[in-house]
Amino acid sequence: MIDFNDNRPNPDELLASLQNEEEKTRQGKLKIFFGMCAGVGKTYTMLQTAHAEKQKGSDIIVGYVETHNRKETDELAEGFETIPRKTYEYRSATFQEMDLDAIIARKPQIVLVDELAHTNAPGSRHAKRYQDVLEILENGINVYTTLNVQHIESRSETVAQITGIVVRETLPDEIFENADEVELIDLTAKELLQRLSEGKVYTAERSREAVKNFFRKGNITALREMALRIVADRVDKQLRDYMQQKRIQGPWKSGLRLLVAIDYKPQSGNLLRWAKNLSYSMGASIQAVYIETLHNLTPKEQEQLDKNINLTKQLGIKFRIITHTDVVKGIVGFAHKENVTHIIVGKPRVRNLLSMFILGSFVNKLIRYSGNIDVYILGSDTDAKDKFGKKAFIPSFTSNSSQYFLVTAIILLLSVICYFIKDYTGYQVISFILLFAVSILALFYGTGPILLAATLCAIIWDYFFIPPQGTLHIEKPLDVLMLIMFFIIALLNGILTSRIRHQEKKIRIREERTEAVYQLTKELSIKSGLSEVSEVAINYIRKYFLLDCAIFLKNKHNSLNRPVTKYSSLQLSENETSIAAWVLKNSTKAGKYTDTLPSTEFTFYPLIGITENMGVVAVKHPKNFTQGESQFWDACLSQISGKYEREYLREAAKKAYLLNESDKLYKALFNSISHELRIPVATIMGASDTLLSQGYPEETRLKLYTEINLASIRLNRLIENLLNMSRLESGHITPRIDWCDVHDLAHQAAETLRQELHPFKLSVIIPPDMPLVNIDFGLTEQVIHNLLLNATQYAPAGSRIYLKFFFDNGLLHIQVMDRGKGFSPNELDLVFNKFFRGKDSKAGGIGLGLSIVKGFVDAQQGTVSAENRKNGGALFTVKIPVKTPDIDSFNK
Repeated sequence: MIDFNDNRPNPDELLASLQNEEEKTRQGKLKIFFGMCAGVGKTYTMLQTAHAEKQKGSDIIVGYVETHNRKETDELAEGFETIPRKTYEYRSATFQEMDLDAIIARKPQIVLVDELAHTNAPGSRHAKRYQDVLEILENGINVYTTLNVQHIESRSETVAQITGIVVRETLPDEIFENADEVELIDLTAKELLQRLSEGKVYTAERSREAVKNFFRKGNITALREMALRIVADRVDKQLRDYMQQKRIQGPWKSGLRLLVAIDYKPQSGNLLRWAKNLSYSMGASIQAVYIETLHNLTPKEQEQLDKNINLTKQLGIKFRIITHTDVVKGIVGFAHKENVTHIIVGKPRVRNLLSMFILGSFVNKLIRYSGNIDVYILGSDTDAKDKFGKKAFIPSFTSNSSQYFLVTAIILLLSVICYFIKDYTGYQVISFILLFAVSILALFYGTGPILLAATLCAIIWDYFFIPPQGTLHIEKPLDVLMLIMFFIIALLNGILTSRIRHQEKKIRIREERTEAVYQLTKELSIKSGLSEVSEVAINYIRKYFLLDCAIFLKNKHNSLNRPVTKYSSLQLSENETSIAAWVLKNSTKAGKYTDTLPSTEFTFYPLIGITENMGVVAVKHPKNFTQGESQFWDACLSQISGKYEREYLREAAKKAYLLNESDKLYKALFNSISHELRIPVATIMGASDTLLSQGYPEETRLKLYTEINLASIRLNRLIENLLNMSRLESGHITPRIDWCDVHDLAHQAAETLRQELHPFKLSVIIPPDMPLVNIDFGLTEQVIHNLLLNATQYAPAGSRIYLKFFFDNGLLHIQVMDRGKGFSPNELDLVFNKFFRGKDSKAGGIGLGLSIVKGFVDAQQGTVSAENRKNGGALFTVKIPVKTPDIDSFNK
């Protein structure tokens, strides 16, 4: 039986592949013309290819092409539209660079950009030209560019070893790896040297100098081999990726996972480059790890560690920091968790006398603990022996000189005190006092001062306290043994205590950061609304990072609103606001301590959610983040971004719900109005057609006239309700206050509803001493009209309907009572909602009458309520604040 599940695509992998393909279709395509060095014809071939594409109808422009005054290249560059270069002034010098904004605004199909690894002039948006190219690709523009092998970051060190020339302009490997197409421009060493001698690369004098240095035949051959191997490895990787995507069976699945262990030394850079090349050749995944031990890094070591970590990002290597007291166990433990197949480490460099004993077993210990994991060891550099000769005798301690001075002073002071009490305690007790002092000092000082304290205590105890005193000679073998044990115990106790203290400090910092992220998440979870989220975010950034910040949030037009500075004192210029807009568009941080627009004093971070960029945070750094601070910052920003995204989604869901309910309401209203309009219109049309077509007796004609009149009244009432509701919705109702007699209100309402009230008994109750009231007669009359009309719809025929007026405490009370069925408990809260009709409602009406009552009462600053009467029926009470005339002044 055939198992078809083996070839069934993984849904997650399939979705990721589709998303990746979709992302690629939105971006421009990058084609790299790749060569071993200058002079092989990369720019020339790029221009030839561009001419061929232009003949096919492609829109091609020149963004930046450097011909180096080569005649053939100059001729090929003609015929293309060229974007003028942008000029920058720096230290009295003028530089010309590619005009990135002009290219994006022109939006051609293809743009030619020479020298991909070039470093831009100070003041440019990006520090490197490849970053300009990435932004061009993000705008859907295809790019043709050129690149030499020595400019790839992972190969730069090897090229330096081959040629003796250090390459400063490099680009991350992932730029080359992610290129859509790479075309190798290849020449033999003989052909390239011939071009140099003919002056086709440099001038004659410069060519002679180049042949003696960089362009030696051995160098060219080695660079050519490297370029060919890189392209071959790239083709092999493309084949493996294609077979995996198409699920083609074959011997391509390697399953190799490499782990590089780095530290705070410069040699880790070479180790990372070598490991990256190895992973590329083997088709293996790769990640790097740094084991954070109890060693306190000096500022120089921290700076070098940050450089090594940044290099992992440039090489596209995943990176993790693991805290462990033992480097080997930390590496192996992480390797087992990540299912690593190969561990790559550098050969230990012996730096001091202590490391001769400690590091000597590092490799053996790693091999012993690694089990089935292969271990690769990268060799040392050539000048390692010289460096050892200079530093072999100096221990690598990080404590400053003041700590050594304080420890010495404390031990000497304690020794003086002990000297005066030795006759009472004996010299054995003195050893315990000094041992206790070393243990206490270990809680506050580093390993170096503790080693000094243990040594001083041993010497002082021997010289001043052990008989014979005043000499280092010891007569009793027991005292000799006690002195040796004293020194060993003091040293071990002090060092172990110091180690525990350092470990506790690191754990406490991590615990504080974890707790801070937890508290931030907890507080964000109980907040609602963008303003509250911004307040929490700004306060937490100020509390835990001691930074002031401004938050820009995205609006519905995908642009930034004004920064949230209500809880911040930052003031940003128009230029800095434009940087924030760029960060929103490109989802990449910019500003100070970055390679993009570093001249500003602010750093801008995108608030990237799961699906999109929510906004930008601008902060003013006094100094750059360390790696640990950067991870803490990223964790906090992730929580803040997620909360903003949830708020946006909540608002979007609310709007979608309202739109859905509005659509339902529209359909219900449309159906109801259509029905309400159809009945009176059909009645009018039928009656009028009958009157026109035949002659009927006067009695029949009178009935038909009456039907037409009733239908027109019903139609007019519907139109009036719709118009009144429209006035309420638009807010255009303004009460016209005047003196009114409530007798006139009652009479007018009863007169307009004479036919509807005919089957009922209307009782109007007005106190004899009812004063004139200051109200809007028209609005109030409509309120009474709608309440009485509603009563006629539910009260049984022949029953009595009450309309009652009275004045109390500055309020005009109007009550309408009937003997209908009343309201169910659920309906009492809904009776004044638009388009609400009770389940026992008679046919006719669209549920606007009582809603209009509430709107007209609210317009007069009044209130209206509904309740059930004790013996059945409904009671509506309207309360409107009114003024009554002063009798004396009114008579006047």
